Amino acid sequence: MDFSKRLGDWALLVLLLVSCCLALLNNGVEASHNVFDQLQSVRTINVRKVHRTAYHFQPTKHWINDPNGPMYYNGIYHLFYQYNPKGAVWGNIIWAHSVSKDLISWKTLEPAIYPSKPFDKYGCWSGSATILPGNKPIILYTGIIDRNNTQVQNYAIPANLSDPYLRKWIKPNNNPLIFADRSINKTSFRDPTTAWLGRDGHWRIAIGSRRKHRGISYLYRSKDFIHWAKAQHPLHSTSGTGNWECPDFFPVSVSGGLDTFVMGPNVKHVFKVSLDETRYEYYTIGKYKKDRYIPDEEMVDGWNGLRYDYGNFYASKSFYDPVKKRRVLWGWANESDSTDNDVMKGWAGIQLIPRTIVLDPSGKQLLQWPIEEVETLRKNKVELKNIKLAKGEKIEINGITAAQADVDITFSFDSLDKAEPFDPKWDIYDGQKLCSQKGSTVHGGLGPFGLLTLASQNLEEYTPVFFRVFKGQNKHHVLLCSDASRSTLMDPESHTKNGVGAYRPSFAGFVDIDLKDKKLSLRSLIDNSVVESFGARGKTVISSRAYPTLAIYEKAHLYAFNNGDETIKIDSLEAWTMDKPLQMNH
Repeated sequence: MDFSKRLGDWALLVLLLVSCCLALLNNGVEASHNVFDQLQSVRTINVRKVHRTAYHFQPTKHWINDPNGPMYYNGIYHLFYQYNPKGAVWGNIIWAHSVSKDLISWKTLEPAIYPSKPFDKYGCWSGSATILPGNKPIILYTGIIDRNNTQVQNYAIPANLSDPYLRKWIKPNNNPLIFADRSINKTSFRDPTTAWLGRDGHWRIAIGSRRKHRGISYLYRSKDFIHWAKAQHPLHSTSGTGNWECPDFFPVSVSGGLDTFVMGPNVKHVFKVSLDETRYEYYTIGKYKKDRYIPDEEMVDGWNGLRYDYGNFYASKSFYDPVKKRRVLWGWANESDSTDNDVMKGWAGIQLIPRTIVLDPSGKQLLQWPIEEVETLRKNKVELKNIKLAKGEKIEINGITAAQADVDITFSFDSLDKAEPFDPKWDIYDGQKLCSQKGSTVHGGLGPFGLLTLASQNLEEYTPVFFRVFKGQNKHHVLLCSDASRSTLMDPESHTKNGVGAYRPSFAGFVDIDLKDKKLSLRSLIDNSVVESFGARGKTVISSRAYPTLAIYEKAHLYAFNNGDETIKIDSLEAWTMDKPLQMNH
């Protein structure tokens, strides 16, 4: 290598390092979002329709991120969300507001909360909603009070409780309710949870933070919901995890969803955080006692822990639905596209289909499943049964719109004997790395088998979702992959002048299942630029973003395939075209 080339490489490296440092310095949000000052208010003239979702929640244009304060109130579901009304990148954030009667068809209302007071002049960030006694909703949210990114906790209340849509919200002048004391990092102090009422009559909330590299969730108590005192001990903390965002804390059971205050012998608690440093969400299951949360002994509490979703999923928020007695989970999927493409298309971000959460009978994990209301959008059902796929075979699923579909399939196999040995050198916690090495085209023993979604006719591009089974020392390891690396013909290095390029990895997570019946099920919700996949009835979930250039609209195809030595049988397959929801009727 000549000296000039080497010097050029070093200059490029230094430039990248400086750019990263400047981004962190300019980004007063602990690297939660890249800040592009020059793009925050670039007005959208024409919204590009290609890749917009049909039945997932997204505004008509511009940037969205965290779901905020979801709740059910007087027959109406409310969803608030972080939104930039001026552009397709993060910035100018307000609380946008939409309402629904079924969590599928939505009506957009005027913004609920936006910077307007000294206690939120520089930002209105994420938070939660609580229904107080007397059926009175209240919002807690994080306000930014200065250019130093000092974070405080504020509240807002409806201006008119008789308005069925709660269109207008008031921020009383006795805000902020909670300041960070000297022991707290005031620039990492945000996202208050839904409150829960203890048996002592005191309200409690948790707030995400960090102390150096230790993630912390501070606990606060109040008798009247106005005067809050920090508890002596945090609700929970874990070393080596970095800043905790968007904490969520709630009880769960095998039988169904529970309201936040429920305690009992068959009740466990879930603690979830969104981790800045990994951009993934992690949860543990454990016990809540004397205002301390203690994960169960078998739980991994940190970067190798359980996730709601092993793909593009962040800043989730759950709420209790008192009508259907279920806990409903909302999660945000940002774009895997480049920032410049987001600006050109005029929009960025979607909310994934709401999911129900219940405790697995084992007590060791959660089960997630799309809310039943999404099934009302199904039409043009097709069915397949008892179809065998030998090594290298695939079958197309015809009769539906493959770019906009719901497909539920159960695979079976006669033997586990051909499962590949699980190499002890592999990291059992790093399924993503293993999936990138052993993709859908790498022949195996038992697998890979699954679906080729958003596929072009000649497979120039596709997003495979598939299983691969490995034989370990004492058990079989089942890997679920969703590989967006083959999803488009677009150059992944294009349109990256602002430093953020396309991100299309091979997401993966292991599935905790014993395989006694030699069956594996997979359900995928496909919607133009997103594929949400639920393995083994919701034990492992992966959401991927994809931007096909060929496999769009009616040119998209859907296949079931097998690239393993063991012949796979499709026991049953049901698939539907998914209709676009109508706007909510008045």
